[in-house]
Amino acid sequence: MSKSQFTAIQTNSTARGFCLTSAFWMVIATLAGLTAATELIAPDISGNVSWLVFGRVRPIHVNLVLFGFVTPGLLAAAFYFLPRLLRTELYSEKLGIAAVALWNVAIAAGIIALAAGHSQGREYAELIWPVDVLLVITFALLFWNLIMTVRRRQEPILYVSVWYACAAVILTGVTYCLGNVVWKPDSGALVGIPDAILLWFYGHNIFGLLLTPLSIAVAYYVIPTAIRRPLYSHTLSLIGFWSLLVVYSHIGTHHLLQVPVPTWLKVVAIVDSIAMVIPVMVFLINIWYTAKGSLGEVHADIGAKFVFTGTIMYFVVSIQGSIMALPQVQRVTHFNNWVVGHAHVGVLGFAGMIALGGLYFILPRITGKPLYSRFLADLQYWFVFLGTIGFTTVLTIVGLIQGNAWLNGEMIYRVLPELQIYYIMRAAVGLTVFVSALIGLYNIVRTLYFNPGEAA
Repeated sequence: MSKSQFTAIQTNSTARGFCLTSAFWMVIATLAGLTAATELIAPDISGNVSWLVFGRVRPIHVNLVLFGFVTPGLLAAAFYFLPRLLRTELYSEKLGIAAVALWNVAIAAGIIALAAGHSQGREYAELIWPVDVLLVITFALLFWNLIMTVRRRQEPILYVSVWYACAAVILTGVTYCLGNVVWKPDSGALVGIPDAILLWFYGHNIFGLLLTPLSIAVAYYVIPTAIRRPLYSHTLSLIGFWSLLVVYSHIGTHHLLQVPVPTWLKVVAIVDSIAMVIPVMVFLINIWYTAKGSLGEVHADIGAKFVFTGTIMYFVVSIQGSIMALPQVQRVTHFNNWVVGHAHVGVLGFAGMIALGGLYFILPRITGKPLYSRFLADLQYWFVFLGTIGFTTVLTIVGLIQGNAWLNGEMIYRVLPELQIYYIMRAAVGLTVFVSALIGLYNIVRTLYFNPGEAA
């Protein structure tokens, strides 16, 4: 290994660490999801082994997808492109590696605790208090590393990706503390309706103030770089940034329209849910106009291909989410698998595709070699893409069956036989996504450490 190669590895060690973190936990996350989907077909298949029952596997799957697979994938790209946008070195690679290590310790501890039955019992906030503390500390380390890098920058203009990435880390650290009620270690929860309001303020902002800003940051870097063209409008990017922060943070209560929360809070949530069309379309117009006439270059770069597809999924999930906030629509779509399908479009189709795109975009640049296998990367792309379409289609159908049955007063036991075939299809789609995760892990590890390709 030459001195220059050694220096490159050291320079990008934080990005490398998050690449491996994302690829590894994607395998475990999708395996947990496949296990849960299988148990919906055959509830006794786990043999009543306590740590394999659906009530424990499902939160394991959700938390691993959010914090094990998608977020580290986006952070890997962020820790690669921020120093380059700022024309300086990362403030501390040692601090970055410490954050990667602490992140993995927290995720592993949280999953072990959930498997053992230790949970706060609150959706998206199941992790127990010690794990919450570890994650908050990690967010603080990440933010300190990023903000000190910004402070030492040689580039006077802050490109919008820097805004989004830094905002995502600091805002999530704060909302995580609030949503997980870290000041109450005994329960990790408030009492009654205030807890539900606070939980969904946090639950929706995990998507809106973590996954969405990081995904947009990656897209704003990858697409212009891949096609070698400046961003269509810096002004639009800033309008999108501020409108996202103002609008998104208030919409969590649209999950609580059927419960006795204050009416004014419901109205604010519904209005802002509809108003989400502003930051969404501002971003999409900006990124699509940037790529206009250059889709060939986008398709030629596997990372950009993942990212651009993710932006299309963002359009779908956002329009769907705004419509779902309407009370008349929620009468049919809420509390059933429609919402689960919606979540799969957002997390796997939008943020997940962009996270994978970010990984594949930076890997050749941090190794100085081409991807180990473009074919495997393309294969993973199609598996994830078709998996997202499959999940969306199947779960939307199931949700409509459930919602209409509930609306018409049908008993659950009369509806379940109709759903069996769809749950089988869901598990088959889950198997496809699990295989894609195995392909991605193999390709990424080979690219990083066992790549015979010639240096670029």
